[in-house]
Amino acid sequence: MSDFTDHLRPSHDGPAILAKERAQSNIPVDELAHHLLSKDGHLQRQARILSILEKEPLFDKKCQANLSREDLFKVALARAKLLRRLVDRHGWSLEDYKMAEALVDDVSPYFLHMHMFVTTVREQASDTQRDYWMPLIESFKIIGAYAQTELGHGSNVQGLELQARWDPGTSEFILHSPTLTASKWWNGSLGRTANHAIVVAQLLLPKPGSEEYESVGPHPFIVQVRDLKHHQPLSGVVIGDIGPKFGYSTIDNAYMLFNHFRIPHSALLARYSKIDPSTGEYLKPKIPAVVYGTMTYVRSLIVLQSRLALARAVTIAVRYTSIRRQFQDRDNRHGLEVTVLDYPTVQIRILPLLATTYVLHYAGLAMQRTYQNARNEIERGDFSGLAHMHSLSSGLKSLCTGIVADGIETCRRALGGHGYGGASGFTRLSPDYLSRVTVEGDNWMITQQVASYLIKRMQTAANKLDEPTDDGLDATYKEVLKAHRDGLKMEPYKVFDHDSAIVKAFNRRAAALLHEVYVARVLNKTPWTSLMVQLHRVSHAQSLALLVEIFYDTLNSDQSLAPPIKVAMWNLYRLFAFYHMQQESYDFYRSGAVSQNDLDGFSTHVQHLMEKIRPHAVTFVDAWMIPDYLLDSALGRYDGKVYEDLYYRAHRLNPLNRITVNPNYWEDEIVKGEGNSWASLLAKL
Repeated sequence: MSDFTDHLRPSHDGPAILAKERAQSNIPVDELAHHLLSKDGHLQRQARILSILEKEPLFDKKCQANLSREDLFKVALARAKLLRRLVDRHGWSLEDYKMAEALVDDVSPYFLHMHMFVTTVREQASDTQRDYWMPLIESFKIIGAYAQTELGHGSNVQGLELQARWDPGTSEFILHSPTLTASKWWNGSLGRTANHAIVVAQLLLPKPGSEEYESVGPHPFIVQVRDLKHHQPLSGVVIGDIGPKFGYSTIDNAYMLFNHFRIPHSALLARYSKIDPSTGEYLKPKIPAVVYGTMTYVRSLIVLQSRLALARAVTIAVRYTSIRRQFQDRDNRHGLEVTVLDYPTVQIRILPLLATTYVLHYAGLAMQRTYQNARNEIERGDFSGLAHMHSLSSGLKSLCTGIVADGIETCRRALGGHGYGGASGFTRLSPDYLSRVTVEGDNWMITQQVASYLIKRMQTAANKLDEPTDDGLDATYKEVLKAHRDGLKMEPYKVFDHDSAIVKAFNRRAAALLHEVYVARVLNKTPWTSLMVQLHRVSHAQSLALLVEIFYDTLNSDQSLAPPIKVAMWNLYRLFAFYHMQQESYDFYRSGAVSQNDLDGFSTHVQHLMEKIRPHAVTFVDAWMIPDYLLDSALGRYDGKVYEDLYYRAHRLNPLNRITVNPNYWEDEIVKGEGNSWASLLAKL
């Protein structure tokens, strides 16, 4: 029903404002977008898939913010089924499917099937097992999940309690949960959807000449957990959804326990470890860490995906704060209200994050290349790159997801009151992304693995201190080691004069922090636990240095970018670097990486860089080509119709406005016309 508000217009013309913002930038946005996203066909694929999704009523997002958790899950499963049917209908590739999944923006009930389940089988199964299972997985004849985390153990995989006891008499394994904390927990897609799972359990084998059993460590098994016809749990399996969570309302995270549940010999994924069914002889993996390949894959994927998650938040923040006006300038009380993004207090929160989206983009691509190269080597039997890949993925996962989770919240807060609303675009993005700081390794815990690897590298450098090296990181370590050995003071780098000096400063700061823990741990035998805080800082320092170096190397070597883009990108590089240098100024000074005089100049340089970047802010976020369909944000609309959309969502789409309540406390009726509705209300609780 129309009313007079249909003819009202906002006092600020959002479309005109964004048009002016775009016109003031000399950066060719299509060329920048092509540079970022066209190498793998991303833009073409996105346009093609989006045109199909927008024609399907089931994928309309306008009312989903008002659904209950149960209804959200049902809608997500219906969407997941339709997406899979669209694969058959349109002949979509796997990349097409993943694009559609990302655009719909549900954490799909099929998500674990498409990522961790299939990846584990592909990487951990023997050739015979692959031949059997992969056709079933790819055709969706079975739906799988990944069950590793337990109620009592998450990051500490070695501490898992679920047992897989080998029975030599029947050549079977017996899965058993001996305690409540042995319950599988948090395993996505398994609570109500999956009928199979990769189950990670302690493999128990008979001790030679004894009736006792001993564990040879966690191993992955492929296990059917539900009946394929009735979809009920099999006898001996207790399984269900764990209930409401802070986010991920559309996915069924599970609990699962086993009661002496027998599985066949073929259930043990046998690419790297085997048991001879006739003799019971156990062949252990050459490199035990290879069985954690799925986690490494997911960590590398998380690093790649982080840039678009942050880009969504920054896109909303930049567009909205470009339109929003608040307060006159204190020195010009009679002027117009100031554009919010023109306030330095807003710029310092948003523009470094804008730079970060580009930093994360190149880091994500580099991480994917490293992962794929290492996997190719592993397939050829070369495990030499495994430790580096594991360390790299752990360090970048920890640093990048922390930056993005904090960055999303920083963007939301910078939007003021409207950032708290359901039409902001943050109500799903923010809580869903928060899981990334814990999933696949708690962000604090996994940095210990990184630091352990780095300490070993420095110890190797110390043992070969006077030998020449062509490895840049090794050379930096030796420079720091020699300076301490010889009592020399290292000359600070001129970070304002040379962009390459910025990279060297970050590497020296990381090496200096590492040297401190190396001395404490290796030379002074300090207990590991007492060093944990320093170890965390070492990991983040090295990962941050890597982000800076990757961005520098990319800009320095890429000759394809148009001059206006290149100039602006170098400013993003410097802003990112100087912002983080300022945040960690004490470390940079103490390590001899930056002089006191340069430290004093960071504030001025950061302010100056923000002034240079500000005219291009809208163009820089436009280049990510994130469609309004994915943003699902009134504040971040490409056309700038912020206030019109906010009002429309509240006035026309909110189902609460379609009921008339009875506020009289002396009457039981809740909604006018429904009579005594206490009973119906209680039935839903």
